[in-house]
Order: sequence, then C-alpha cells, then structure tokens
Amino acid sequence: MREKRTSPAPPRSSRPGLTPAERTMRARLAAHVQWSREADPTARTSTARTAFLTRFEAEVDPDGTLSPEERTRRAEHARRAYFTRLAFESAKARRLKRAGKRAGMPTCGPEGGEAT
Repeated sequence: MREKRTSPAPPRSSRPGLTPAERTMRARLAAHVQWSREADPTARTSTARTAFLTRFEAEVDPDGTLSPEERTRRAEHARRAYFTRLAFESAKARRLKRAGKRAGMPTCGPEGGEAT
C-alpha cells in the first residue's frame, strides 16, 4: 500500500474566474465547433438514437414475447407518452413560474442568476 496518498485534482467546475454563465457559453461554443466539423451528424448520433428507441421496446415487452409488429406499435405509444409527459411537466413548470412572478417571488434562470 502507498505510504503517502495524494489529493485528487479539484473538480473542473471549481476553476476560479468563470461564472456559471461563462461555463455555459464555453460549453455551447465547444459544441458548435464540434458539430461544425461533423460531416454526417445523423450517423454520429445513430447509436444513441437506436439505444433510446430500444428502451421503449424493452419497456413494453421485457420478455420478448410480442410479435415484432405489436412490439413496435406499443413502443411507439410508449415513446409518445414519454414526450407528452415531458411536455406536460414543462407546461406545468412554466405555469408555476409565471404564478410566482405575479406574486412577486424571485425566480432563478438557467445559469443560477436572477431571471429577467
């Protein structure tokens, strides 16, 4: 066993001098540069997209007993339910945020600062 342990490197988010908004902007810049160099963005994300859609098939038919057509039909409905649920929760959050603004309550924006 080692006699002397070294301390781990500080997390990247604790770098001095960058605000949360600046870190967001730096990440957004890096993403735009990366995608500007990508010849076929659809091909690059195909593995992730396939895994995401396969998740719904596994959800509706965990034992693999359904016919492929029925599994696909149910998976499509599960996918639509997933996105409808996201939209519903988003609308609810926006409504609550608007209600808070009307009541004079301060709200936080995505970078942790005061929303405008």
